[in-house]
Amino acid sequence: MNPRRASNRVHSLSRVEEQLLARWPERKIEPSLDRITSVMALLGDPQRTYRSVHLTGTNGKTSTARMIEALLAESGERTGRLTSPHLTSIRERISIVEDAISVPAFLSAYATVADEAQRVDATMQHPLSFFEMTVAMAYHAFRAAAIDVAVVEVGMGGRWDATNVIDSDVAVILPIDLDHTDILGSTTTAIAQEKGGIIKPGSVAVSARQRADVANVLQARARSVSARLLVEGDDFALLQRKAVEDGQVFSARGLYGTYADLLLTLRGRHQAENAACAIVAAESILGRELASEAVEAGLARVTSPGRFDFYPGTPPVILDAAHNPHGARALAESLAELSPCRTFGVVAAMADKNVDGMLRELEPVIDVVVCTRNSSPRSLTAAELAWYARQVFGAQRIHVARNVAAAIDVAAGFAAPMLERPCDALVLVTGSVVTVGDATRFLSRTRPTKLG
Repeated sequence: MNPRRASNRVHSLSRVEEQLLARWPERKIEPSLDRITSVMALLGDPQRTYRSVHLTGTNGKTSTARMIEALLAESGERTGRLTSPHLTSIRERISIVEDAISVPAFLSAYATVADEAQRVDATMQHPLSFFEMTVAMAYHAFRAAAIDVAVVEVGMGGRWDATNVIDSDVAVILPIDLDHTDILGSTTTAIAQEKGGIIKPGSVAVSARQRADVANVLQARARSVSARLLVEGDDFALLQRKAVEDGQVFSARGLYGTYADLLLTLRGRHQAENAACAIVAAESILGRELASEAVEAGLARVTSPGRFDFYPGTPPVILDAAHNPHGARALAESLAELSPCRTFGVVAAMADKNVDGMLRELEPVIDVVVCTRNSSPRSLTAAELAWYARQVFGAQRIHVARNVAAAIDVAAGFAAPMLERPCDALVLVTGSVVTVGDATRFLSRTRPTKLG
């Protein structure tokens, strides 16, 4: 490729991203689907031209979406996937046939949507937001790529999320806990009401194990729209699992069949439970039992960047985007299965998160914490985070670094002496998707080889 031409394409992508980010920020939402509905109508409602699986929940959406995508692809379906946020490239949000959308396709989708967005912006009190634009671009790109099934992750909540203009055949509700309480509500019941809004009339809803109050809300929603609710533990189940060197092996009872001795490269019991939900979602959209070889091949190769992501080296580094207490609890359980002798944590979190709750979940499995800030303007400063951390870990276990890259170097320096003894030590980077994105960029320069 001509270097000048390649440079122009990169510049064009960068400019489009700047134009998207200049719109309402991703977290700016309101209880209205008017803008996204209007722009989709002008585009010819592409979201109605393919089948879809819609996912919500507090954690696990991206990993489960990737598993569903892999299972459907191995079953012969042409897939599209929409997830958020991204780690390092905005194109990660839109996947066509299991690959990030190409630069030309991304730019084409933007050009088409931007033309119609101007018409909508002129008639609304507020212009389309960054997230509404990316949703419209994804739905348009899926039609242009002639996909069979779209796997769509909500941005936040469900009922008023821009993705909810899709009439999903299958809704997946992963475990619901407290997060985004300033927007979605201060109780799990209120949050469940928002997330349950993705269950559409006559559809199938696949639910992970839930708290009793959440389960009651989802049952009421399903009854009100005549949807079929399938619940983990009743209608399907994770039967058994064991951790192995390259992930875990598990068996699950699905809706139409039982699938035994499946290798999943993603670690932790929560990922095995997510996989059980993914299997049932794929069965439901296809209306049949999955071929055993399709399940085996799909789950064995699926990856989820930034979710207990392992970078080998001296010391090894694990990246995990846990950003709330529920996610931190799952992370702690996964880390405990590795049984490292010492764990040196790098933590950077957003100012609007339950930082104290996250740190308390992580305290039993982290020996030393290096507090820092990530590249988002929403990040807590390193000093502010260190104040919270001292209340949980004590002052002797806390250190401070100016940014994520520097913090990784500090943590690696603490771990190095441990590696000279018959003892395992590792660095854990967590606290936010942005934190993990910062670490990914740093490690891609220093450790180009990664294990999934």
